[in-house]
Amino acid sequence: MFVLELTYTAPIERIDALLTEHVAWLEARYAEGVFLASGRKEPREGGVILAAGVGRAEIEKIAATDPFSVGGLCTYRIVEFHATKTADGLAAFREELPA
Repeated sequence: MFVLELTYTAPIERIDALLTEHVAWLEARYAEGVFLASGRKEPREGGVILAAGVGRAEIEKIAATDPFSVGGLCTYRIVEFHATKTADGLAAFREELPA
């Protein structure tokens, strides 16, 4: 599982100008079953996405296609972790620790 942390590197006006495209990009990743949750950070300096079902190389490729990333408006910090315990609603994403 991955936590993708976006940090804006451009003024909020430039973020807002691409927000519709970013939301469409998010919706496509939800439809693919890769994204599980997402939202803005508070204060509004970026966002966070929870993702699963793909490997690190694929999640890096996905992040690179975000309109905010393509436009040079944000940076991504990608944290991979093993979700060994989850709420019941996320049970399908529970993992065993690697040997």
